[in-house]
Amino acid sequence: MGNIVAIVGRPNVGKSTLFNRLTQSRQAIVNEEAGTTRDRQYGKADWTGHEFSLIDTGGWVVNSEDVFEGEINKQVQIAIEEAQVILFVVDVLTGVTDLDDEVAHILRRSNKPVVLVVNKADNYSMHALAAEFYGLGLGDPHCISAINGSYTGDLLDRIVELLPTEKDEEPEEELPRIAVVGRPNAGKSSLINAFIGEERHIVTDIAGTTRDSVYTKYNKFGLNFYLVDTAGIRKKGKVNEDLEYYSVIRSIKAIENSDVCVLMLDATRGIESQDLNIFSVIQKNKKGLLVCVNKWDLVEDKSQIAIKTFIHAIQERFAPFTDFPVLFISALTKQRIFKVLEKAKEVYDNRHRRIPTAKLNEVLLPIIENTPPPATKGKYIKIKYITQLPGGHTPSFVFFCNLPQWVKEPYRRFLENKIRENWEFSGTPIQVFMREK
Repeated sequence: MGNIVAIVGRPNVGKSTLFNRLTQSRQAIVNEEAGTTRDRQYGKADWTGHEFSLIDTGGWVVNSEDVFEGEINKQVQIAIEEAQVILFVVDVLTGVTDLDDEVAHILRRSNKPVVLVVNKADNYSMHALAAEFYGLGLGDPHCISAINGSYTGDLLDRIVELLPTEKDEEPEEELPRIAVVGRPNAGKSSLINAFIGEERHIVTDIAGTTRDSVYTKYNKFGLNFYLVDTAGIRKKGKVNEDLEYYSVIRSIKAIENSDVCVLMLDATRGIESQDLNIFSVIQKNKKGLLVCVNKWDLVEDKSQIAIKTFIHAIQERFAPFTDFPVLFISALTKQRIFKVLEKAKEVYDNRHRRIPTAKLNEVLLPIIENTPPPATKGKYIKIKYITQLPGGHTPSFVFFCNLPQWVKEPYRRFLENKIRENWEFSGTPIQVFMREK
């Protein structure tokens, strides 16, 4: 895991349509939650058993409405830095534009594998028009129609061919893997340095060393785990002003490779859209979550009321998932640093908590008796039996009932809340499934 495929191209060539097409099978199954529109820039695709993350870079750029060449060049730069394969989307109806030429020029110099995707070739006669794209010097154009899906299978075959073969980068032992993520300057490095002490040597910073997440084995205070390093501590190079975009894309790998994510917020800045982007990636991957409000030493009002207000604000923005620990820390003064590790370990344990079936039924069935699912169209839903699925990384509960398809989202949420009230699942997502007995 950990390969990133990025989509670049000027506006209106169909990047999002292609993104939706390539991730849809997976997206539709993974979650149909309200409010996921802002995540349409990040998804997972799976083709012939090869899984990769897909990023629509256009979605990250702030002024994506503007056809600024600068903005598009930034997207391309991000893609070159972070992706293993780049999909360059052009439009067969408009042919080659100056902007396409410019992007192609940057991509040719990058030495990254690029697939030239000629979109909107909705019928075969248009494939002939694609010949002019050979002029971009990026090899064979792949004609597709993102709208109706034609030839996207061949495109996926080509992507999978170009992906680097997976070296198993998994650490040997089964230890909790904790990733510290957050916007730039939220204090990630200070926190990691506070954990490890200053003597750590960041992975050799030579151009071309592996860019993947790095596991640092960590054993202190009787806790034993891996810190998953967001490769964000590397030299920033030319892209100084665009750290914001990078931060999310950098975090993606660390999040995918971890069990528990410590999301750092800056107490002096509150919750910003970039924090929500990172949060939604954690959610999509169903990882454990611990929120740390850093720089608490700089805040003047430290009253209980201030703390409550802050926690409430965080929960409101991250709803419906609100059952996660929030810590107020200072990486600088090392205030409550050890607490972060303790809590992260608790979240990890909650993720692996198993509830005996007898207990589940004993506690939940009476609750369900008292507040059964609302009847729909005169049909009464009876839940007869509950069990927790074995294995898996997210606690998942199956409720066996006569009409699973009639149980609506609010009731599932009610069941999830009852599970949380009775057992300790703070910080971990829970999945609730309805099945026919």
